[in-house]
Parts: sequence; C-alpha cells; structure tokens
Amino acid sequence: MCAILQTHCLQLRLWALLCATTLSGAAYGQATKAGGANKQATPAPADLGAVAGGIYRNSLFGFTLKLPFGWVDRTDVMREDSSDKEKAGAGKGAVLLATFEHPPEATGSTVNSAIVIAAETVASYPGLKDPAQYFGPIDELTKANGFTAINGPYEFPVDGMPIARQDFSKKLGSVTMYQSSLVMLRKGYIVSYTFIAGGDDEITQNLEYLRFGSAKSTKQK
Repeated sequence: MCAILQTHCLQLRLWALLCATTLSGAAYGQATKAGGANKQATPAPADLGAVAGGIYRNSLFGFTLKLPFGWVDRTDVMREDSSDKEKAGAGKGAVLLATFEHPPEATGSTVNSAIVIAAETVASYPGLKDPAQYFGPIDELTKANGFTAINGPYEFPVDGMPIARQDFSKKLGSVTMYQSSLVMLRKGYIVSYTFIAGGDDEITQNLEYLRFGSAKSTKQK
C-alpha cells in the first residue's frame, strides 16, 4: 500500500477515534480532513441524509439507521460549521451522522456509546481498491490511542452489501470500550460506520439498526 494512502487513512481514522467520547464527559474532537492528489473523476455530490421519526436516511448510499431510543444527535456539532455541506456539494464527502447515548458534555464514569458515520471520496486515497485496505495502517493509530485490535479485517455483509469490519477494544480503568468499524465502497465514496460501546453485546444490538434498502426493513426495538 502506498505511503500516500497510509497518511490519508491515518488522518481519517484520527477524527473517528477522537470524536467518539471514551467516558461520559470526555472532550471530543472534529475531523482531520485529508487532502492529496485526485486524478479520478469527482463522484456525485454526497448526500448528507437526514433524521426523521428517529431514523436517519441516506438515499445516495441506500441505507437507514434507527437511532437508539433516547440518544442525542450531535451531527451538526461534529461538522466543521457549514463546511461539510459545501464539501458534500463538491463531491468531497462529509460527516453524515454522529449520535451519542448521552450528551458528550455530561459527566459520568461509563463508556458513552456512539455511532459515527462519514463518507470520503475514494479518489482521496490513491491505491485503495478494496474496503479492507482501509484498515491497513490503522494499527499504529489505534495503538497510539490505547486500542488493541481484537481481530483483523473480515467480511461482514449487511443485507447483502459487501462490507469490511474490524473490532478494537481499550481498557479504561475498570471498564472497557469497544469499537467496531465497518467500511464499504459505494458510488465513488468510502463510507465508514464506527460503533462505540461499553460491551460487545451492545455493539451487536446497535448494528441491528443499520439497514440497506427500504426504511421498512429497519428493525424496531
């Protein structure tokens, strides 16, 4: 994998690890946007999607995600003011959704579960041909942030869609934070789904809210 791809991937993953709060009340950061040469055709403008009736819908990438009951939507805060709308309109990608179990500013001693979804153009990552490649250089970054890879990238189709997944964990005193990252290539974009929780069972449950196809297929719980 080329060095340019490695640099871009590390920068993209940095925001995902920083924006998802580790403990309730911890600070969270914003995306570090990757640059670089783009010799491929610019894809269609990214659809930022919208939340209605407790369900996030994105027509361009063809998926829905039901927000867990009582969670807070902090998508606007996670975006860089209104710049994400401009970038999406230019086909450069954006943060699509950032939702947390508790407000990030709340205090507490437990893992603040989160779901963060983002899209970046494939052209921003020279050499990337397969979603599993996205995880190639992530080990260095996760280790620097105290995470340990539980496994290597593996196929994890959702409703028949080809998706790659990798799981991580991080010890936080008496609790453990779990992160599962899903990646797919669709319509010229890399779409990443990052799930944070205090247990593997909770991540499994929250993954049930992600559905491809009609919103009617979204499981209600």
